Amino acid sequence: MKKTTITVKAVLLIAILSICLTSCKKEEKKVDEVKTEAAKEEGLATYKKGGVAPCLSKASWFPHTQTPAPAEGKGSPFDVSSTTNCIFHQWSWQKFLWVTKPEGDLPLFLHQKEIIQVNDAMEPVTQREGVSVVLTDTIQAGSKHGVLKVNPEYNSETGKAFTVHYSIHTSLTMQDAAEDFKEALASGKLPADNLETFPVGSLELKVSWVDAAAIPNNKLGNYYTTMAAVIDKDGKTYTNTKMALLGMHVVGVVENHPEFIWATFEHDDMAPNYDWKANTASSATQKLLFAEGSTSGLDGITFIKDKEPVLANKAYDLFQYGVPVTVSGYMETSQSEPENFDHIKEINASVAANLEGVWKNYFYNGSIWIDTDGMTPEQQAQKIVELGNNIGSATPGSSARGSLNCANVTMETFTQTFQSDISDINVNNLANCFSCHNPSSFSGNTSPIYLSHIFDKFIQINDGKSDKEVELMKDEQHQKMAEFLRTMK
Repeated sequence: MKKTTITVKAVLLIAILSICLTSCKKEEKKVDEVKTEAAKEEGLATYKKGGVAPCLSKASWFPHTQTPAPAEGKGSPFDVSSTTNCIFHQWSWQKFLWVTKPEGDLPLFLHQKEIIQVNDAMEPVTQREGVSVVLTDTIQAGSKHGVLKVNPEYNSETGKAFTVHYSIHTSLTMQDAAEDFKEALASGKLPADNLETFPVGSLELKVSWVDAAAIPNNKLGNYYTTMAAVIDKDGKTYTNTKMALLGMHVVGVVENHPEFIWATFEHDDMAPNYDWKANTASSATQKLLFAEGSTSGLDGITFIKDKEPVLANKAYDLFQYGVPVTVSGYMETSQSEPENFDHIKEINASVAANLEGVWKNYFYNGSIWIDTDGMTPEQQAQKIVELGNNIGSATPGSSARGSLNCANVTMETFTQTFQSDISDINVNNLANCFSCHNPSSFSGNTSPIYLSHIFDKFIQINDGKSDKEVELMKDEQHQKMAEFLRTMK
């Protein structure tokens, strides 16, 4: 009897221990699940080979109607002595989602509140009745004055080569800082050569648009459209026109990066990427900027000054995501690859899986910034000035990071390279945002604040120069830069 009692007790004890262990395992599993969800929120859910975390969007960005502005000041992911490649891509996507966040009938950037429309001299644009944007500019950056027209066969019903237009928008933070700098420069309190920088929150947007009639009806729903006042050929009157958004530059200052992060976005049905292995750009269908068929070489993205492209309707992205490659693979540059390329591809897929509505048809084509890790604000400003015209250099050991041939096919169509032959393109002569946007002003002074061309023109106009004079100064600077890059074989 005693033996039986002991046996029963032993069985009961084992059963109790088993229940406790099972319960503990369940609790551990719950804790692990919570940790996993937290990791997902930070974009660190799983790991690829080599232990590099994929670059993902965050759950807090969605739905798009509730996308918060990204953290970019003190306490943000940039407020550290050592940054990761991914946080720049995450900022770029979140900032794009924030400025395009629907607020009533319009996205945030068209409400003229936190962000306002300005001209290329940073002067506020007077808005017109019944429209959300005013369009007067069709000239691309660069001394050849390129004008981009769409493929007329993309919408065979109209068969018209509509011209692409541009608008510029800035944050009130940047506008206020620009006014302060203008007064300080005019009074002499701030010398023309200085180490001032725009504050965190400063933002520039450049947006490309085309007449909605350029797009077939069965595809128009894939583009964001709005009514715009488009200037007529007489340069005085306007016509209210339904316009479709094609691309956007999102350029902003974050903590420890006074050089701005230069990010760009494009619609996904406009142009192919150049295939470097096949040495062609091709499309089996009609695209907005690229006619069905193929082309080889640079004719499709080369503009004859003040005239037309060498080859019309064959515009393409020279490098996918602005990441330089050759026939044999990634170029050896100052940015580690394929980490950067993979991160862009990953975050695009991650956003697409969560984003609904028309903005799902736009993708992130890369961004560029410089390495300022471990530097004080004074050292960052000094570095920008010291780098000068070489701030965008992509050679190994240089400071530029991200997409080292960053460009937008709708805005830098004809300045994706300054070489005359595609075989001449190499790491020494890559073109990117910093090729033109450097700390040298149009008048030859140096400061981080001159990285912004609209601010530079704002100051030149305030100093009494005419619009034509400033444009000639800008052209001269651009020509020198282009000639320099052409010599770098």
